[in-house]
Amino acid sequence: MAGKSVNKVILIGNLGKDPELKYTPTGTPVAKLTLATNERYKDKAGEWQDRTEWHNIVLWQRLAEIAGEYLKKGGKVYIEGRLQTRSWDDPKTNVKKYMTEVVASDLVLLGGRGEGGSSGDSGGASRGAAAASNSFDQRTPEAEPAAASSPISDEDIPF
Repeated sequence: MAGKSVNKVILIGNLGKDPELKYTPTGTPVAKLTLATNERYKDKAGEWQDRTEWHNIVLWQRLAEIAGEYLKKGGKVYIEGRLQTRSWDDPKTNVKKYMTEVVASDLVLLGGRGEGGSSGDSGGASRGAAAASNSFDQRTPEAEPAAASSPISDEDIPF
């Protein structure tokens, strides 16, 4: 088993804010969002404690468009993907910075109406929305006005 490795992340949590949808210079959609997962445990004194962990999530192409259209702050979502760490030099301090993110390959909306999730029953988008049984509008989105689609620079791309 020397050559085998696994990089897989599965998270179920709530969005900390609305997804941030942008486009690369070549027009590829990319969305960033933060996901909160909660853990409840008893401390040494026997009191219940809550711990929240925040995760940075990056979605590409159709998953990014779906996130931008259907996900809202507070909504519950299932995310599946892989961990990726990127680095850059901070121009102000000349210090190398690192960020570990989850690059999503699967997304399932778990909230119903009024819960920040999809506008209908739960739906899912799998591996770039390839699943035919989901409840999303699969039509090609109409072009947005230039002001609404803020292009991102190479520094914004999470790679």
